[in-house]
Amino acid sequence: MAVVRKIPCAVARVTHHGERVYTVELHPAAPVPRFRPGQFLHLALDEYEPGGFWPESRVFSIASSPGQRDRLAVTYAVKGPFTARMEEELSEDRRVWVKLPYGDFVIDAARDAVLLAGGTGVTAFTAFLQSMEPERESRVLLFYGARTHDLFVYGPLAEARAREVPTFTCRLVEEASRGVLSIAAAWPAIERLDDPAFYLSGPPEMLAALTEQLLERGVAEAAVHTDAWE
Repeated sequence: MAVVRKIPCAVARVTHHGERVYTVELHPAAPVPRFRPGQFLHLALDEYEPGGFWPESRVFSIASSPGQRDRLAVTYAVKGPFTARMEEELSEDRRVWVKLPYGDFVIDAARDAVLLAGGTGVTAFTAFLQSMEPERESRVLLFYGARTHDLFVYGPLAEARAREVPTFTCRLVEEASRGVLSIAAAWPAIERLDDPAFYLSGPPEMLAALTEQLLERGVAEAAVHTDAWE
């Protein structure tokens, strides 16, 4: 298990994707500790004094690759006071603090997998997508939903990885034109897999609905893993 570290970071870039969805790229003052795809970090906006109390923070999935030890990235939607502060305060060269890594939402590399992501919940999977080898044998399906085409922040990454990794397939589901993610629509592709594990990340209401749909189709509760966020 990696040792948790607290690291000051400079904001390298902030990208606004529309509808108050942002990606923040950070340049850490020390190499990023090794982490497993699917783990998360705590981000603090206020100054931290080593040895003192950790300031108010919020957790975010680490969207960048585990191989990029000189860079961190998180993507967020403005929901609540903390992310509203991020929208207001974060700009190039602003100093923030992170502590990482945390979490065990880690995909089993030896088993077929179905990934279901809503909006910025896809960041729970992006480090995994970037770490997949072309020779991967177990199959992976990603169903990625977003409100509009512009909010498929990691759509290009997913589509590029689908071209490079033969056992990986992605489906982008735009709510404005095709409706919300549903197990019924995904089931024909899911049925081709061999006893897959299911990984769900997104708004709590989406996770509850998809979990119920999976259980109704006879999927074992132990095979369903969720990464709930607000």
